[in-house]
Amino acid sequence: MREGRLRATSLAMKKMLTCGVIAAAVSVGFAAQAQSTATKPAPKLVVVISIDQFSANLYAQHRPEFTGGLKQLSAGIVYPNGYQSHAFTETCPGHSTLLTGKHPNKTGISANDWYDKTTGKTVYCLADPSVTLADDPKGRAVSPANMVATTYGDWLKAVSPNSRVFGVSGKDRGAITMSGHAADGQFWYQPGFGFTTYVRPGQTAEARLKPVAAFNAKLAADLKKQPFVWDYAKSPLDAVTGGGSAKRCKALEADYETGGRKWRAALPIPAATTEAEKRRDLAASPYTDQVTLELATALREAYGLGDGPQVDVLAISLSATDYIGHRYGTRGPEMCDQIARLDERLGAFLKGLEKVKGGVLVALSADHGGADMAERLHGEGYDYERVIGKPWIAKLNAQVRAQLGLSWDPLNAEGGLDQIYVVGPDGKATSDIDRTRITAAALPLIISDPAVAGAFDSNALLTLPPAPADASPEELSLAERLRRSVYPGRVGDIVVAFRPDRVPATAGPTYVSTHGSPWDYDRRVPILFWWKGAAPHERVLPLDTVDIAPTIAAVTGVTPPADIDGKCRPLVYGQRC
Repeated sequence: MREGRLRATSLAMKKMLTCGVIAAAVSVGFAAQAQSTATKPAPKLVVVISIDQFSANLYAQHRPEFTGGLKQLSAGIVYPNGYQSHAFTETCPGHSTLLTGKHPNKTGISANDWYDKTTGKTVYCLADPSVTLADDPKGRAVSPANMVATTYGDWLKAVSPNSRVFGVSGKDRGAITMSGHAADGQFWYQPGFGFTTYVRPGQTAEARLKPVAAFNAKLAADLKKQPFVWDYAKSPLDAVTGGGSAKRCKALEADYETGGRKWRAALPIPAATTEAEKRRDLAASPYTDQVTLELATALREAYGLGDGPQVDVLAISLSATDYIGHRYGTRGPEMCDQIARLDERLGAFLKGLEKVKGGVLVALSADHGGADMAERLHGEGYDYERVIGKPWIAKLNAQVRAQLGLSWDPLNAEGGLDQIYVVGPDGKATSDIDRTRITAAALPLIISDPAVAGAFDSNALLTLPPAPADASPEELSLAERLRRSVYPGRVGDIVVAFRPDRVPATAGPTYVSTHGSPWDYDRRVPILFWWKGAAPHERVLPLDTVDIAPTIAAVTGVTPPADIDGKCRPLVYGQRC
């Protein structure tokens, strides 16, 4: 029954795409003519932008309303049907695909967190105890060390040492995974401090923060002088247009109950009463993207990126859409206002790039998509429900213990219900024999759960042949999607995929929606390429995010590693990679 429903969904998608392909074929002559007259990109500055949790659905929903930067970028090469083709659609693995040309099973970044069975502790994807944070030596230290793949910026600097590579984001995992191992600077926003980075042994925090010191000082002064208040965006054109985005977004206000909490989706949000709450609210607002883009501009101008003879790289990950999606959902007034502000801010950022002396190539995509909160979808008649983690894993442990006569809970799901680790009484690795029999006992129980679409022994997935090189991302089986997420030693012993309408996440005071599934609402993302002189071209066939890096590499004359998964895609009609 479940397989039939999933297959029907797949067939419906195929029919829609077939219509799109036919429409594209009818107009191919016109597209070819327009592309043949387009200016080929010859960049001295490559700007790669990731909008965290910017699903293809979100892009399509708001595209008719774009008037700023997103409208400008949508006038270039547009792949509205891009894919993060792996299964664990989280921030760290998704960002790791964008500029490495590799799926997470080759980047080593299988998830945001994994469980280390040698220590019995959860490990953050970028955790590195050999470094410290510039803003707090006792904070969670991070670096690119866990990422076993190199990025486009690394390839570029290997052949062009004078090239500069910078990464900026609202999150460490956005800045670091996109800019790689040899970046000249990687900075992310820390509320209450400004932009920070990591410090290696022998380095000083002062020296590492020097590129952003003046910016951070101004940021703090500006925020003290005029605190950011998140209300509906206002535009000088509102009087002419009848209210603009503010009127459109305000119409989405409504009351909800999630996790036993009653709240109203509306702006402005209730005022915070503690300093910690103020910082939390500031991070989960359009302010995060605003200051990230401002820092990107400041670094571009300070270092003259794109002004010299070499190619430079500016990798930008915009985190606010994800923060807001998790806290408020994807289709309320909060997300509506966020997208409108992001569009405007991107327009201002792109305007600033007109000062660059060399050519500029901009690529935009996302690390993953995201679904709306289950309660709003349920209220609209969809059969969406939450799977509560602790009771679910407790029941499974009890069943396995009874079946095998164990005296301990053998299954650990601290990293999430989609990855389950088999452990011994001490919470650490057990014998291979115990792993085999515990996994064999647990799998049928998991698969029989009506909320589950599929579950696999990760060792079996590791032996699964890779999908054919020409396989479309939309056609991958569930096992093939999971295979692209499985990295040995980090992934769970058992990997689980819940049904598309079952959400393995509990709603909390600041958390109502999530992502991370192998389904298309989490996998599909837009992929855009733009440069001055680009002819508008909508390309309806699917594209994988791993194709972005080799495409940019070909444009700039850089040879990627031979073992990448992605393929170069010609940006101009008739151009060969």
